[in-house]
Amino acid sequence: MKVGLFIPCYINQLYPQVGKATLELLEKLKVEVVYPSGQTCCGQPMANSGFENESEGACINFVNNFKDFDYIVTPSGSCAYHVKKHYNIIQQTDEVVKVRKNVYELCDFIVNVLKVKQLGASFPYKVGVHKSCHGLRGLRLGSSSELVTAPYSYIEALLKEVKGIELMTLDRSDECCGFGGTFAVTEDVVSAKMGKDKIQDHLRNGVEVITATDVSCLMHLEGLITRNKQPLQVRHIAEILNSTIESKVAHPKGQKH
Repeated sequence: MKVGLFIPCYINQLYPQVGKATLELLEKLKVEVVYPSGQTCCGQPMANSGFENESEGACINFVNNFKDFDYIVTPSGSCAYHVKKHYNIIQQTDEVVKVRKNVYELCDFIVNVLKVKQLGASFPYKVGVHKSCHGLRGLRLGSSSELVTAPYSYIEALLKEVKGIELMTLDRSDECCGFGGTFAVTEDVVSAKMGKDKIQDHLRNGVEVITATDVSCLMHLEGLITRNKQPLQVRHIAEILNSTIESKVAHPKGQKH
């Protein structure tokens, strides 16, 4: 199995530790990982802003960089969803169809392709899971409250195997955080209010660390948490699944991002 690692723009620029944790985690699982150096944005921001046709170049570049891999794995549910569902704007060659079929969000890949749940991680904190919209309702990484179906969550299935972790139950577990891509810029007041409500849900239920499959959501929440000086930390799920913390320190991994 040969895996191409796709690291989204904002992780590359602002949260490189998430990319490193993803790589280390996959290598622990004995996966051959390659990072194509020619990769750029998947095109999602332009599509979110109503300029989907302007993103054709980014889409084609993505396919050219990842067409030769068995799987493409990314620590971003929204980027994986964008490739799967929105690359219909370019010609559907065999290479495009293959890439769209074989791109996976990290947790989805670990649970449903590698079929592994126990990763040997330890993280002794009270953790609240933020179920990002693209991952939840787009990729179906878990069951959503509006559907009558047996409850499941690939994210929580992995986290439950982490030593020392305590998963906290939220009042509104699958509510949007308000980020919504460029929505956070064009509708900043509404976006901030949604984020504040989401943070209060975590605080109300004793959460110490918020995790998610999308750094974009965590970045939005972290900005509000930092501005309002609230006692919460954020960690991408790759960082937790790759963690070996045995006892609590002042901040997870000894640093505040």
